[in-house]
Amino acid sequence: MIDELLKYQEADGKLRAIEQEIVSTDERKKYMSARKFLEKAPEKLEALDARATEFRLMFERLEKKYAEIADTIKDYENLDEMVDEQGGEISFYKKNAAAIADNLKNLKAEINKLVSQIEKTSAEYAAAKKQTIAMQRQYKEYKEKYAAVKETRAAEVAAIEAELAKIGKEVPAETLAKYKAKRKEKVFPVVVEVSGNRCPQCGMELSIADISKLSDGSFIECDSCRRILFKRK
Repeated sequence: MIDELLKYQEADGKLRAIEQEIVSTDERKKYMSARKFLEKAPEKLEALDARATEFRLMFERLEKKYAEIADTIKDYENLDEMVDEQGGEISFYKKNAAAIADNLKNLKAEINKLVSQIEKTSAEYAAAKKQTIAMQRQYKEYKEKYAAVKETRAAEVAAIEAELAKIGKEVPAETLAKYKAKRKEKVFPVVVEVSGNRCPQCGMELSIADISKLSDGSFIECDSCRRILFKRK
């Protein structure tokens, strides 16, 4: 059985080599880059839009408050008349007027800061929108190019897959299923022969019980890298 499994892995290695060549192409890299960007773009744009809306509402509230305070301070323009009509110390009114003026000054600074934030968010949104449009074009272009690259290797892939299907019939279903599961996890080589008392791939030292199982002709699984280990008698 081990010979059949190793033959299967050998053929699978050819398929893996083709897969890696395709993955490393510029067409695939640009396609994946655009796809990942577009997957996150709606969330980013929505967040920027929500932030801009929040800033606009804050601006409207501050602007209203500013107008109210500005109207209030007008009442202090003629302090002499207020003292004559209402009586009281002029210093009291001056103190109130100064406090209101400071409040107005601080509020104006807060409004200016908010305006700056709104402009910055607006620029970020415009840039993100522009980049999204560019990535939509890139996605469409390189999706087609990536498909064309895969098509050039389709015959080779089909031939290897047919070979794998043929060899796979000679391997126990349970063992093959375990092999495929590990291959899907990007473990390769999946099956390796042990020499000495360590895994030849990760260097993990095997237990006495594991070495005993190997000596009996059984497969074991490395506790570290999860590869299938065997030892010829």
